Amino acid sequence: MALRGFLPALPPLLAFAGILAIWELLSLYFGLDGLPPPSVALLQVPVILTDPQSLFDIVDSLRRMAIGIVLALVFAIPVGLWMGRSRFAAAFFNPLLSVIYPVPKAALMPIIMLWLGVGDASKILVIFLGVTLPLIYHSYQGSRAVEEKLLWSAAAMGMQPPARLARIVLPAALPEILVGCRTALVLGLITMVTSEMIARQTGIGNLVFQSLEMGIYDTVYAMIVIIGALGFILDVLFERLRGWLVGWAEPAQSIIVGST
Repeated sequence: MALRGFLPALPPLLAFAGILAIWELLSLYFGLDGLPPPSVALLQVPVILTDPQSLFDIVDSLRRMAIGIVLALVFAIPVGLWMGRSRFAAAFFNPLLSVIYPVPKAALMPIIMLWLGVGDASKILVIFLGVTLPLIYHSYQGSRAVEEKLLWSAAAMGMQPPARLARIVLPAALPEILVGCRTALVLGLITMVTSEMIARQTGIGNLVFQSLEMGIYDTVYAMIVIIGALGFILDVLFERLRGWLVGWAEPAQSIIVGST
């Protein structure tokens, strides 16, 4: 029984061990100061996680990421559902999304800094922009897949369009929306770190760039490991939430949609 519970964790552990082995071999082969072996870099992980200032920076980054994603959820899901059920909405938003989609969101950071400064507002806006598109896309796809018979029946019973959107389209599209949310978590983490490396005050990105400037390469790689671990933990927690919300639906693979 204990072995059966351990088996799902085996592939990620083997993948992590393989990455560490390749990293160690490359470090020994090239012998570069900028590529310390994992046996050295990983020693800095507990040092970082027990440093109050570093912990504050990590929590501050996660706070910005959470605010940006929540704002994107509030905006993008209704827009995507509306686009899926309204030709007018689809015709209005599709050209805008086509223009915005290929633009790397990090490239907007200098312009946004001119508008909002280098504080939290500019970073949250970049995170918001980075995660909005996949949320709209998956909400749109989920909305389009809703059976028309359900909507016809609701309309025949006198249910108004906003009520049909909230009470029929949203629950039916929820599995697809959650695929978009999973993608948004990954993109939110990427854009959060990138924005903090450009507008440097506090946060994980600032820690990475500061360590790089000072030549503390083992700390740089330790921070990269921590960022990867955060992404993995968030993904595992979200998958558990998804299973609780829509355990009846077939698990879907998320695809990273959008540019950062």
